[in-house]
Amino acid sequence: MPIRPLILTCAGVVDGTGSPAIRDAAIRIEGERVVAVGPVATLRPHPDEHATVVDHPGLWICPGLIDEHTHLGLAGDGRAYEEMAEDSDEMMVLAGVMNLGKHLRSGVTTLRDNGARNQIGFTLRDGAKRGYFPSPRMLVCGRPITCTGGHFWWCNEEADGEAEIRKAVRRLVHEGADHIKIMASGGGTRGTIPGRASYTESEMHAAIHEAHLFGRLTVAHCRAKESMVHAVNAGLDLMEHAEFLDPDGVMRFDPEIAAMMRECGVYISPTLQAAGYPTVVALRAKRGSEGLTKAEEQRLKAAEERVETRVGHFRQMLDLGLLHRMVAGSDAGCGNLEFGHLDYDFHLMHRGGMSAMQILESATRITAEAIGFAADVGTLEPGKLADLIVVDGDPSSDVTALSRVRAVYQTGQRVV
Repeated sequence: MPIRPLILTCAGVVDGTGSPAIRDAAIRIEGERVVAVGPVATLRPHPDEHATVVDHPGLWICPGLIDEHTHLGLAGDGRAYEEMAEDSDEMMVLAGVMNLGKHLRSGVTTLRDNGARNQIGFTLRDGAKRGYFPSPRMLVCGRPITCTGGHFWWCNEEADGEAEIRKAVRRLVHEGADHIKIMASGGGTRGTIPGRASYTESEMHAAIHEAHLFGRLTVAHCRAKESMVHAVNAGLDLMEHAEFLDPDGVMRFDPEIAAMMRECGVYISPTLQAAGYPTVVALRAKRGSEGLTKAEEQRLKAAEERVETRVGHFRQMLDLGLLHRMVAGSDAGCGNLEFGHLDYDFHLMHRGGMSAMQILESATRITAEAIGFAADVGTLEPGKLADLIVVDGDPSSDVTALSRVRAVYQTGQRVV
């Protein structure tokens, strides 16, 4: 049977390539892929071809969003890691299904899971491929590699020394890992030290070299300055957080490290909302409706200061030439970082100096390049998968438009 074309018309299209918006636009889709994008007058169907035309009057279309950093097995409900780790694997899988639905409805059509316990990430990916539940397209790392007692040790992939680390990489690759995640410093897991590196430079090199040998990209949790330097020198592909954290727990920006990051070409996922932005949002809303206690006011002030520090460091990285290496990542699942709010990072990136168009490119084309998926997703161009979202407003000039998702298409099918 011949493929019946689908033509979407709308107020405008922003294709993610950096080109100016096309007003009164249309997208022609055949099967799973985009065939043409342009003014609606040039893409009207021929009367004899029986195309399906769907109009989205007054709305805009852009590529589906990509979240490079999630933890699908965690519920993002405010519990500490140790409390979440008490959940069974089966409960974490159920949380993952819930999380995938939330992200899909918010416009995320592709995501990376950057660390889940045992087989949870693989199970969720394979279940979505079978069509058991609606989901963004997934790339999963399986279990993150961490030192004994390190951040996320309860995911059960502890490795110390170069030989153990190489074995861990091989084990994950053979189990089906799409990429390799390394916990290069401590984090929120009790007993770990966020301001200290967890692995030496040679250990990081062993992990990255082994992953590259098997054709896998690498990503590392780097809160400590020391871990950032080790990761850069070892050839890391993508750095999470980049907090410039000293051993005393204070974040102090270091322009020399930022210059090293620029020169080596590493991608950076700043995860700005992870500094405490959901807490800021919730407490500001409560202050406006019913008021805050003294303790809550102190919590709000502390969270606002952390967020402002992170946004300030982000601004300095942009000033030093790292704009085109910034990718979108929410760290959803951890703490109170709920799925469905990648847009929180967009608001903070905008506050840090990125334009609406730059943020859209970061969350689509640049992130697709960073995760090795640019051949299929990230832009609306002929030959790419027809992953797109319909939003209320022009996302090239109004960053809040990405918070108003009205429809989601995956491979040419409307899924939301």
